[in-house]
Amino acid sequence: MDPQRIDLFLATTNEKFPGESIPAMRAQLEQVPDDRFAFLQTLAFRNPVLLLVVSLVAGGFGVDRFLLGQVGLGLLKLLTLGGIGVWTIVDWFLIMGATRQRNLRLFLQHVR
Repeated sequence: MDPQRIDLFLATTNEKFPGESIPAMRAQLEQVPDDRFAFLQTLAFRNPVLLLVVSLVAGGFGVDRFLLGQVGLGLLKLLTLGGIGVWTIVDWFLIMGATRQRNLRLFLQHVR
C-alpha cells in the first residue's frame, strides 16, 4: 500500500476517529489490499461536530442516537423526551466520543 494514500486518508478523516486509535489504524491500512482500501474510502463515517449540532438542536427527540444507528436508545430518548432533558444535556458532552467510537467500529469491521 502506498504510504501517501494512507497519510491522505488519515489526514482527511482523523477528526472522525479517536486520536489514540490512529497509529493502530495506520498499521492495519498498510496491510489492506488496494481494492479494499478503495472500499474503505467510500464508507460513511459520521462527523462528530455535525452530530453535536444535531444533538443540540434535536437531541431531545433522539435524532442523534438514530443517526448513530442506536435505534433502541433513540426510541427511549424520544419517548422520555430526552430523559426529561437530563439525558439530552449529558449527550451534549458524550455524543462526539460516541460518534468517533462508532466510526472506529465501522472501520474495524470493514478493514478485516
